[in-house]
Amino acid sequence: MGTALLKIKLMPTSPEVNLEKIKENAKKVVEEGKGKNCRFEEEPIAFGLKAVMVFFDIDESQELEPIEQGLEKIENVSSVQVVDMRRAFG
Repeated sequence: MGTALLKIKLMPTSPEVNLEKIKENAKKVVEEGKGKNCRFEEEPIAFGLKAVMVFFDIDESQELEPIEQGLEKIENVSSVQVVDMRRAFG
Protein backbone atom coordinates (compact mmCIF):
# COMPACT_ATOMS: atom_id res chain seq x y z
CA MET A 1 0.00 0.00 0.00
CA GLY A 2 0.97 3.61 -0.48
CA THR A 3 0.94 6.71 1.65
CA ALA A 4 -1.95 9.17 1.89
CA LEU A 5 -1.37 12.87 2.54
CA LEU A 6 -4.10 14.56 4.56
CA LYS A 7 -5.20 18.09 5.35
CA ILE A 8 -7.81 18.46 8.09
CA LYS A 9 -9.41 21.69 9.30
CA LEU A 10 -10.15 22.08 13.02
CA MET A 11 -12.51 24.93 13.90
CA PRO A 12 -12.17 26.26 17.45
CA THR A 13 -15.25 27.23 19.46
CA SER A 14 -14.15 30.90 19.77
CA PRO A 15 -11.28 33.31 18.97
CA GLU A 16 -10.16 33.18 22.64
CA VAL A 17 -9.30 29.46 22.53
CA ASN A 18 -5.65 28.48 23.05
CA LEU A 19 -4.68 27.15 19.60
CA GLU A 20 -1.38 25.78 20.89
CA LYS A 21 -3.28 23.43 23.23
CA ILE A 22 -5.44 22.26 20.31
CA LYS A 23 -2.30 21.62 18.23
CA GLU A 24 -0.68 19.70 21.08
CA ASN A 25 -3.74 17.46 21.52
CA ALA A 26 -4.20 17.02 17.77
CA LYS A 27 -0.60 15.85 17.38
CA LYS A 28 -1.19 13.19 20.07
CA VAL A 29 -4.36 11.98 18.31
CA VAL A 30 -2.64 11.80 14.91
CA GLU A 31 0.38 9.94 16.28
CA GLU A 32 -1.83 7.47 18.20
CA GLY A 33 -3.63 6.81 14.89
CA LYS A 34 -0.29 5.99 13.22
CA GLY A 35 -0.04 9.34 11.39
CA LYS A 36 3.43 10.75 10.70
CA ASN A 37 5.07 14.09 9.92
CA CYS A 38 2.34 16.10 11.62
CA ARG A 39 2.51 19.86 11.11
CA PHE A 40 0.12 22.78 11.55
CA GLU A 41 -0.87 26.10 10.00
CA GLU A 42 -3.33 28.70 11.23
CA GLU A 43 -5.88 29.96 8.71
CA PRO A 44 -7.68 33.25 9.44
CA ILE A 45 -11.47 32.88 9.14
CA ALA A 46 -13.20 36.07 10.39
CA PHE A 47 -13.36 38.43 13.37
CA GLY A 48 -10.14 37.06 14.92
CA LEU A 49 -11.19 33.41 14.56
CA LYS A 50 -8.48 31.14 13.17
CA ALA A 51 -8.82 27.54 12.02
CA VAL A 52 -6.05 25.05 12.73
CA MET A 53 -5.01 23.18 9.60
CA VAL A 54 -3.47 19.77 10.37
CA PHE A 55 -1.20 18.16 7.77
CA PHE A 56 0.10 14.60 8.10
CA ASP A 57 0.71 11.39 6.19
CA ILE A 58 -0.61 7.95 6.96
CA ASP A 59 -0.31 4.50 5.43
CA GLU A 60 -3.33 3.83 3.22
CA SER A 61 -3.99 0.58 5.08
CA GLN A 62 -4.76 2.53 8.29
CA GLU A 63 -8.29 3.66 9.12
CA LEU A 64 -8.82 7.43 9.13
CA GLU A 65 -12.05 7.35 11.14
CA PRO A 66 -10.39 6.85 14.58
CA ILE A 67 -8.24 9.94 13.96
CA GLU A 68 -11.28 12.00 12.92
CA GLN A 69 -13.22 10.86 15.99
CA GLY A 70 -10.27 11.66 18.25
CA LEU A 71 -9.93 15.15 16.77
CA GLU A 72 -13.66 15.78 17.30
CA LYS A 73 -13.24 15.01 21.02
CA ILE A 74 -10.55 17.67 21.57
CA GLU A 75 -11.73 20.33 24.00
CA ASN A 76 -12.74 23.63 22.32
CA VAL A 77 -12.94 22.13 18.80
CA SER A 78 -16.36 22.74 17.27
CA SER A 79 -15.88 20.91 13.94
CA VAL A 80 -13.47 18.69 12.03
CA GLN A 81 -13.37 18.61 8.23
CA VAL A 82 -11.13 16.60 5.90
CA VAL A 83 -10.17 19.27 3.36
CA ASP A 84 -7.81 17.22 1.18
CA MET A 85 -6.67 13.63 0.88
CA ARG A 86 -4.38 12.38 -1.85
CA ARG A 87 -1.96 9.58 -2.59
CA ALA A 88 1.74 10.42 -2.31
CA PHE A 89 3.97 9.51 -5.24
CA GLY A 90 7.71 9.22 -5.35
